[in-house]
Parts: sequence; structure tokens; C-alpha cells
Amino acid sequence: MKLLFISPRFSGGIGGHANMLYEQLTKNGFDVKKMEVPHIPIKNLKNPSFAIFSSLKGILSKESFDIVHGFNVPSAYAMKYAKGTKKVLSVHGVFSEQVNKLHSKSISSIALSAESKTLTWPDKLTTDSHATQKFYKEKLNIDFEYLPSPLDTKMFEKIKHVDKIPDQIAYIGRNSNEKGIDILKKAESEIKGNVVYCTDHSWKEAMEIIKSSSVVVVPSRMESLPTVVKEAFYLNVPVVGTNVGGIPELISHDETGLLVPPENPEKIANAVNELLTNPEKAKKLAINGNNFVKNNMTWDVMLPRFIKFYEDLLKG
Repeated sequence: MKLLFISPRFSGGIGGHANMLYEQLTKNGFDVKKMEVPHIPIKNLKNPSFAIFSSLKGILSKESFDIVHGFNVPSAYAMKYAKGTKKVLSVHGVFSEQVNKLHSKSISSIALSAESKTLTWPDKLTTDSHATQKFYKEKLNIDFEYLPSPLDTKMFEKIKHVDKIPDQIAYIGRNSNEKGIDILKKAESEIKGNVVYCTDHSWKEAMEIIKSSSVVVVPSRMESLPTVVKEAFYLNVPVVGTNVGGIPELISHDETGLLVPPENPEKIANAVNELLTNPEKAKKLAINGNNFVKNNMTWDVMLPRFIKFYEDLLKG
């Protein structure tokens, strides 16, 4: 089976997932090529320039593939024009809503138009959360296959031993509106501990901060299936997260973590303080979260599902 992966970048959220899937398939004998295309490094021009340059590359290339797999809506254009027997597009989170949170109304309207058009092009669509799957079914009556992004647990072997820092709370993520960092900052004065904001660290540094913390907080306004929750689970650190997007698919309240409403600094502070003052409960949630991610969100569990997905697609 010969595959082409297309992504604006092969790092971060969905791009990082694409890169991990590439590595896992390659290790298992699949012939996978990554299309890497430069883009204009200006905020509102990154995605459009990638779409144009990657489309030209797809049109001009004579190489043919069994499956062309694009990751996120800007990749759909190159996916459409690249030569392949079957086409797949993966979307993590609702693309138009994400753009709406980050850009102007004019940019958002363009994204909405592009989204509704490009989602009709592939033979199959995939997403990493039931929340996104449900949204697109209700909004556009389009079906998505559910294929969550797992953790590469071997990466955690690189994380050194770190001592716990008493009452340290960690925020890991972008400094942006949809991630709700401002909500956590409003809650900070009521939290009985020290909040560490990790917005520009390397992955290894971020994992060491999680490992040394008592609680991880995910105060997002919108999410798909946040990797940081899975990472905290794997590192045995309890999580307080908002009840949005795919977060409740990972956090069962009072079982694998604590869920709070979005836009509510007081509830965030109360939940964090509950875990800081109740170490037995914090430990129970951490153990349950660790069991959940090991049983459901590793490549040992998920890679056979991805392979079957590709095999079934070619048979269809």
C-alpha cells in the first residue's frame, strides 16, 4: 500500500498526529510519503499559501498513490489534485469555528465556504472526537469516521525523573482565546497553589512540567480531543477540564478527572483546590486516567484500526 500524507506542518496538533501515524505505518512496512510545502509565514496567508503551493505540487507531480490522506481543511486542495485511487481528509475539531475564534469575520466567512466545499471531495472523512463527528452530521449531514489520535508512549521514555513541586498547577497550550488561558488567569487568585503557564516550551520540557505538577488544567472554550489530557493521564497527573468538545470523551467527572463549565473561573478554582486538599481523590483520578489512556489511546490499540480503515477503503 502506497500512501501520500499532506499537512501544512507535521508537528503540533493534527500535524503531530499525521507525523506519528506516518512513523508508525513506516515502521510496519507501509510505503508512506509526506508532502512538505513551504508557506508564507504571515498569519492570514499561511493556510491560503499552503493550499496554493501544495495544490500546484499535487497537479505537477506524476507520482500516483493508493491513498492520498490530507490533514485539516487547507490540505484538501492538494488532496483533490494529487493522483490517488482513494482520498481521505482528517479534521480535528470544527475548522470554521476554530478560524472564527482566531480571525476576522471576512476570514471566517471564507473558511466556512471552503469547509463546506472541501468536505465533499474525499472518499472518506475522519475525525478524532465524537463531538466533532456529531457537529458535522447535524450541521452539514456529513459522516465522519471516528479515529482518535493516540499517544506515542515510547516518547515518554525520554522524560527524566523530576520531583513533585508541592501545589504546582500546570497549564499547557497556546496563549490564545479558544484555549481559555485568560479564564485560568482570572481564577488564579483563588487557587491555593502556584500556576505555571507553559505556552512556548519544547514537548520534553512541557512533559517535565506536567510530571512535576499536582494538577493540570484545561480551561478551553472549544476543543477536539486534547492531547494534553492524554499526556497528563499517562504521567499520572489528575486533570481539571471544561465540559466542551471532546474533553468529556476523555474526562468522566469524578472518575478520570473533574469537569467544570466553560467561562467559569470560580468553578475552575474550586475544582483545583479540591484536588490539592484531597490527595486520595487526586490519586484515584490519576490512576483511573492512566488506565483509561493505556487501554484506549496508545498506538498498540489504535494502529490496527487505522490499517483496517485503509484496507477497507481500498476494497470499497
